[in-house]
Amino acid sequence: VQLQASGGGLVQAGGSLRLSCAASGFTFDDYAMAWYRQGSGKQRELVARISRGGSTNYADSVKGRFTISRDNAKNTVYLQMDSLKPEDTAVYYCNALTWPIMTEYWGQGTQVTVSS
Repeated sequence: VQLQASGGGLVQAGGSLRLSCAASGFTFDDYAMAWYRQGSGKQRELVARISRGGSTNYADSVKGRFTISRDNAKNTVYLQMDSLKPEDTAVYYCNALTWPIMTEYWGQGTQVTVSS
């Protein structure tokens, strides 16, 4: 099983980045996919989730600025991040989750740094 995140980097406040997470080794369609982030000295938090059926939910802090999407044909989940703020600086992690037998996978993380 592998979740390979990419697309992080350094961007100025107000800019945009698009994160990608390519999945392999499991049946992608059967999993809800999510992005989490962890800032320096902070707990990991949920940023956005997309269900198996395509329903989405977002943390209040990113609503209206971030968009999560998935391409089941490519086994890939995306996070489009617009109007970035310095407080969005964190390591972003891709997550896959399925149930009723709870199975969860994590990617290795990609650094996003937003300068003011």
